[in-house]
Amino acid sequence: MKVPPYNTRPDMGRLREIIGVMGKYQFGNILEAVGLKNRFFETLKLYIRHPDEVHEPAAVRLRLVLEELGTTFIKLGQVLSTRADLVGKELADELSKLQDEAPPFPFRDVKAVIESELGEPLEDVFAEFDEEPLASASIGQVHRARLRSGDVVAVKVQRPGITGTIKSDIIIMKYLAKLADDRIPGLRYYNLPGIVSEFERAIRKELDYHQEANNAERFRSLFRDDDTVYAPYVYREYSTGKVLTMEYVEGVKLTDILDSDIKFNARTIAERGARCYFRQIFIHGFFHADPHPGNILVQRGNVLCFLDFGMMGHLDASFRKNLAELFILLMNYDVNGIVNQLRYMNILTEETDPDEIRYDIMDLLDRYYGADIRKVGELLTEFTMPEMIMKHGIRIPRDFVLLARVMSMAEDLGERLDPRFNGLEVAWEMTHELIRQRLNPMRVLDSAPTTLIEMDHIINDLPQSIIRTVQRLEEGKIRMELEHKNLDEISKRIERSTNRISLALLVSALIIGSSLVVLPNEALILQKFPYLGLFGFAVSFLIALALIVSIIKARRIN
Repeated sequence: MKVPPYNTRPDMGRLREIIGVMGKYQFGNILEAVGLKNRFFETLKLYIRHPDEVHEPAAVRLRLVLEELGTTFIKLGQVLSTRADLVGKELADELSKLQDEAPPFPFRDVKAVIESELGEPLEDVFAEFDEEPLASASIGQVHRARLRSGDVVAVKVQRPGITGTIKSDIIIMKYLAKLADDRIPGLRYYNLPGIVSEFERAIRKELDYHQEANNAERFRSLFRDDDTVYAPYVYREYSTGKVLTMEYVEGVKLTDILDSDIKFNARTIAERGARCYFRQIFIHGFFHADPHPGNILVQRGNVLCFLDFGMMGHLDASFRKNLAELFILLMNYDVNGIVNQLRYMNILTEETDPDEIRYDIMDLLDRYYGADIRKVGELLTEFTMPEMIMKHGIRIPRDFVLLARVMSMAEDLGERLDPRFNGLEVAWEMTHELIRQRLNPMRVLDSAPTTLIEMDHIINDLPQSIIRTVQRLEEGKIRMELEHKNLDEISKRIERSTNRISLALLVSALIIGSSLVVLPNEALILQKFPYLGLFGFAVSFLIALALIVSIIKARRIN
């Protein structure tokens, strides 16, 4: 048997720990289904306890498992919380409670990482550096510092060894996902190996602080003319893949505003937050994918400052256009239009029964329409539930699912700030702005460079394409593929017609021959009676009769 490379083997010690924690929270049935319970029975006996948590619902127990297993599994849970289409709304809501918090690591490790990454002693870069972190998470922690230039900055430093820990855990996740996919047929719908691969791509981006710096700069550029939204400046010369130095921003975390009596204009904050998110989605197609209140500061004048750009969503222009049209149809309760739009967006497949999906969409809209519709994101999230997907064979793009989840979280945040908050008004304004942009004749100028480049490619390639085609014609190497339909039936009809013509010719020949035989001056007369001629007439009559009957039958069939 071929031995896999060393770096693809799961860490058995860590695997035993994971299996023990799953057994502790009564997920032994899953371990048994994938064939691990007997193999690690002794490990399970050491871990099995009877804490109060085991009496909680399965969704709560799964969240506790992920929390106890640490960084990688917490991050996996956070990613799954955005995939209600796979795990269902109940589990997605429970996983959204996962908090990415961890004890701080020592300052000596912080200093070692910074000096290794920047290639200079910490004292040569920073005039001041607070040893106590402002915040500590599973991947990194943030410290307040002052550059030699005098600028106050927030320095995000990656936790030492976290990359290796995450890689090791991902190998175990892949191993467990493959086992579950092979041994539990009911789980194949969820494509667990695919989920792990998607998570691996997401967390790799989060581990790369260069990517986060790019995201922060792009976000800052998109809102540079909006005085209600702010993003910190990135100091590129003091940033690497494991150290991110950004402008230190004064403000109050939205979590503190929600959980205290701090006086802010909650309605203004809710409206500005909704306007900012809808602008990210519909206008820019680049949105903050983790609208947790801890990632948003409120500055003087109710200015919103976004933090932590590790997880961002992307929507292309075509998808944004289709999404805006879908929103308008949703707001107008146009069920037929919604069905047609979903089909145009390739969300509905050929297997989808249009009548069934129409009735289900009506039921869904009726649950959210009262005096007005307020929960657009929650409505979209329900549409992406596994029950709807499996029932109608719906094909949901990943961006659509992430978008629905983000909108739902943003709407909930707005409602917590102001119970009268209604994001419909902002959504209506943004979608119509996008439609106006599409109808603007000057929009052609925006796409002119791309169109000219494509035309240039066509003009340059056309002569060579013609030459190659002519050469193949001369060499007889042109191949054509023809698709025929019902050609066999046509061949059968031609064959039947040919047979009938042959029979008709035969009858004609027999009649003519028989006529010649019965002539008085012919010699072939037996005892003065033309027997041979009469026989020919009789055979001709029978064949002609059979031919007439077959023609009548064929007409009746056709």
